[in-house]
Amino acid sequence: MERIVVACLGDSITAGSPLWDPDAAVRARIGDQLDERSQWEWWAARQDGRLELRNHGVYGERTDQIAARLAAAASGAHVLIVQGGINDVAQHAPVEQAGRNLRAMLERGRELGLAVAVADVLPWNNGDARAARDIVRLNELIHALGAPVLPFHATLVDPERPLRMRAECTDDGAHPSIEGHRLLGEQAFRLPPVPTAT
Repeated sequence: MERIVVACLGDSITAGSPLWDPDAAVRARIGDQLDERSQWEWWAARQDGRLELRNHGVYGERTDQIAARLAAAASGAHVLIVQGGINDVAQHAPVEQAGRNLRAMLERGRELGLAVAVADVLPWNNGDARAARDIVRLNELIHALGAPVLPFHATLVDPERPLRMRAECTDDGAHPSIEGHRLLGEQAFRLPPVPTAT
């Protein structure tokens, strides 16, 4: 069975907050609550035995900061999954620039010969009306990038309150719960077409 290495590049949603982080020092601070199931990648890997999903999530990073780590994350990978934007919204950075940063990461991934996909932005239960508008706009931009989109937002959104995640999908209003990560990994993750070697 051929191994497919997937570089998962993003912020705390990719990292697995609040119960997991790829950084051992952060995991040590999480302590007794540490749970590797708090990663959508963990669940996605269980669905397809070919996949090696490498977690390159860093808590709190904006899209420009995520972009700075792309080359290191992409090394040895076949697929690049880009996720980010909520910290741009939280830090009042222009969402148009966040969209351009995401586009540039996807273009760079293609230049490196990788299959690429992008996740859209989850609802933020702790945000205000301005943040909700920015998330809607950023997701419009993401869906116009011309790359496969992992539907994170639609997978966890509360249909009764479309600016919020469903209660069972988040424990802190900002990050997926284990159940939320399970749904993202099992339902939202879709492997983009992987180029064949020539």
